[in-house]
Amino acid sequence: MAQIHVNPTRMEQKRLKARLSVARRGHKLMQDKRDELMRRFLGVVKETASLRRRVEEALEKSYRQFSLAAALSSPSQMSVALMLPSSEAELSVSAANVMGVQVPHFSYAVSAVSHREYGLAFTPAAMDPAVEALSSVASDMIRLAELEKTLALLSEQIEKARRRVNALEHIMIPQLEEAISAISMKLDENERANTTRLMKVKRMMVEKRIEADRRRME
Repeated sequence: MAQIHVNPTRMEQKRLKARLSVARRGHKLMQDKRDELMRRFLGVVKETASLRRRVEEALEKSYRQFSLAAALSSPSQMSVALMLPSSEAELSVSAANVMGVQVPHFSYAVSAVSHREYGLAFTPAAMDPAVEALSSVASDMIRLAELEKTLALLSEQIEKARRRVNALEHIMIPQLEEAISAISMKLDENERANTTRLMKVKRMMVEKRIEADRRRME
């Protein structure tokens, strides 16, 4: 692990202690954010899995009906029958905030269904349930797209939060602690050296005074 090169002074030690305090608070906040994002993510995963099963079942049912209708009519008849829409849909997109993450929110509205644009005499009976099944699953498909995009955005933020937590926990905080400890050791060493030097000077002064007194007595 790389070390932080600092001047071993009390001012620098104070500055590093302030940085360490901020880093520890940031680490705690980032951990809380990561955990909350994970909780939200797992909730969306659960809803997505349930909705995906429902969509797949509905699409499978619709495809079976379309396959049956296609088997009972020609491709040109199917194309003509499905050429004109029988309703209009409007999709609006907005954004929602989830723990600081902007996720999409889709609003889907369908106008009142009008009469079928295709003639009943020229299309098989399986056409109606096929179209209805596909129409009924449209809102679920849009909701599924919304959830899957939300999962992608949340997973990206969770990974960023995880990297930041690891960087603070395993790099920045240990480096700051090591630098503060090194400064403390250096300051203690300097203090001991000063104390030793002062004691030596005091001893020399005492010795000189004793020598001076001895000479006066002679």
